[in-house]
Amino acid sequence: MKNIRNFCIIAHIDHGKSTLADRLLQSTGTISDRDMMDQVLDDMDLEREKGITIKSHAIQINYKHTDGQEYILNLIDTPGHVDFSYEVSRALAACEGCLLLVDATQGIQAQTISNLYLAIENNLEIIPVVNKIDMAGAMIEEVEDQIIELIGCKREDILHASGRTGLGVEAILDAIVNRIPAPTGKPDAPLQALIFDSMFNPFRGIIVYFRVRNGSIKKGDKVKFVSTDQEYDADEVGILKLKMTEKKELKCGDVGYLITGIKNAKEVKVGDTITLAANPTQEIIQGFEEVKPMVFAGIFPVNTDDFEELRDCMDKLQLNDASLTYELETSQALGFGFRCGFLGLLHMEIIQERLEREFNQTVITTVPNVSFIAYTTKGEKVIVNNPTEFPDPVKTDHIDEPFIRAQIISKPEYIGNIMTLCLGKRAY
Repeated sequence: MKNIRNFCIIAHIDHGKSTLADRLLQSTGTISDRDMMDQVLDDMDLEREKGITIKSHAIQINYKHTDGQEYILNLIDTPGHVDFSYEVSRALAACEGCLLLVDATQGIQAQTISNLYLAIENNLEIIPVVNKIDMAGAMIEEVEDQIIELIGCKREDILHASGRTGLGVEAILDAIVNRIPAPTGKPDAPLQALIFDSMFNPFRGIIVYFRVRNGSIKKGDKVKFVSTDQEYDADEVGILKLKMTEKKELKCGDVGYLITGIKNAKEVKVGDTITLAANPTQEIIQGFEEVKPMVFAGIFPVNTDDFEELRDCMDKLQLNDASLTYELETSQALGFGFRCGFLGLLHMEIIQERLEREFNQTVITTVPNVSFIAYTTKGEKVIVNNPTEFPDPVKTDHIDEPFIRAQIISKPEYIGNIMTLCLGKRAY
């Protein structure tokens, strides 16, 4: 275990996370020059088209340190957009440390702060990195001052790098080994593993990605998922290289995958604990906070006969994107469908695109809205999802609408414009 390091890369959108991950993989020989391409970990067409990371991607790197020892580095590349922040929180739960990337030309931005707070909540070791130092507009000293003010580190703790040219990558690998603590756990204890992601494969069923906290798991073991109390055979376990690589056993501190042949999406929950059926753990790993949707919209099949097929597709999509929430909804015009909760408008757009591309589902999406709560004069509580559900005004006592308590961090020169925007949006 002392030679394992689990870490992720966090930053604002477009600060160079995926590019730096490419250089880390290239410099350690994890990926050959023939297989090398930009955003190598972003395997979804949508990610390449939009130039953003949508899913967190885990990969194992073998690194020979200057002290002559071999280290196993489990890297998770995370999204930067606020609509995929749930992906970041799950990745952080599987790590002991993180690289906090700041663009030398942009400085600290909104998601830099948001993701940093998530990392601090998880007690992670933070390694600050100023990226894109080779750019013409790089403000290295100003950005260093911002980082020191934000996290209170020493100037010499801040690393300089360029994901594009590979400058500073060796120093980053060195810092990962020297500054991020090795995973802790009891190798002899009963198996205790945290599910941090999952995906559906039409041939092999549901593939579960997990991090072993205590104990070990072998191929052929009978495992139990604690929240559903179901038992399965571990048909295959392995590590996440560029392709999944089968292993006979995964030990304490390892990050890997598990295939049990599960076909029903409801049997796997992200944040669940895996243990052995014969020797179960008494302690459940604390999972993740429940996701709080911000935008709601209805998704309906174009052809009403396709409703059951759409339900299956939603189940499979939720496996891969745990921040998607949905419940049954009926519309007089569109028939049966789902009222879905998203983390933002981009998240909604991506889900719609993925339904069409990955599952061949042509869907109708209603205008995004939020829920109101109406209270009648009799004291009844009515959740209103669209205007037709509002109770009779005569019988309505009062209506509650959702509010957001937000903290806006800004440079002084933008305060006037921000106040104008807030007043226009009924802020007070």
